[in-house]
Amino acid sequence: MEEAEIPEELLVKQQRKEKKDLQAKIQSLKNAVPKNDKKRRKQLMEDVAKLEAELNQKHEEERKQLKSSVAGDQADILANGVETLALEGEEGKVTKQGPPRTSKAQKRRDKKAALEKEREIRIAEAELENLTGSRHLEGQKLSRLLAERQLQIREIPSDGHCLYRAVEDQLGSRGLSLGVAELRTRTAQHMRNHADDFLPFLINSNTGNMYTADEFEKYCNEVADTAAWGGQLELRALTQVLQTPIEVIQADSPTIVIGEEFNTTPVTLVYMRHAYGLGEHYNSVELLKETPGEEEG
Repeated sequence: MEEAEIPEELLVKQQRKEKKDLQAKIQSLKNAVPKNDKKRRKQLMEDVAKLEAELNQKHEEERKQLKSSVAGDQADILANGVETLALEGEEGKVTKQGPPRTSKAQKRRDKKAALEKEREIRIAEAELENLTGSRHLEGQKLSRLLAERQLQIREIPSDGHCLYRAVEDQLGSRGLSLGVAELRTRTAQHMRNHADDFLPFLINSNTGNMYTADEFEKYCNEVADTAAWGGQLELRALTQVLQTPIEVIQADSPTIVIGEEFNTTPVTLVYMRHAYGLGEHYNSVELLKETPGEEEG
């Protein structure tokens, strides 16, 4: 009969296999990107570095978890041994000690470790899929469109305020200081003051009717005071508040310009449909930065 492998050996084999599988997938992705496509290869290398770092971190956490589990088992064994000795002293006889029991605390640790491992695997698989998925393809299209204008994406956090943060960033590059809170407040106030321009576009999904006055007021309050996501209506209000056109660059649709009646340089935003797990997202732009080309290998 073969000798059972100890947990340390099993973990080493498992981690070695995961590294090998990841490298195979990475190599396949590299082969799919032409060497002369420097932008795609640069993005690919950044994604690969992130995946490798995440896998290394996952393996380190697994090793720490294993050490913690071993320490817990040793403590349980010691406790069981002390209990057995006490019984021997009381009864005056030798009590045969069975296999060490798994404590409730250890069971909780094992369950938590298993769930964490499953979560990390799902994240790694999702990131690999993103290298060739809709998010990645959308990013490539946008990069090409922006590069034609000597621009590139300037990342904005995905926290519900992305539209306003992107506008704030654009205004900041012009030396104008208008924060997210003020932009939201002024947007909501403009909508209240011009309700007839916005109410026809707000429909109650349950009744199919146009918003009532109370529903509209609640909507405006959310614009002003919460992280409610902004869209076309808020963009329209912002152009009026700023007296400036806003252009929105998209991957799969023509660039749109709102507020063309204002004869000033537009605020430029990037709309991404597949940016994050939550979906739609706005980013800002900045001047394209020259990056050194990759060495041909």
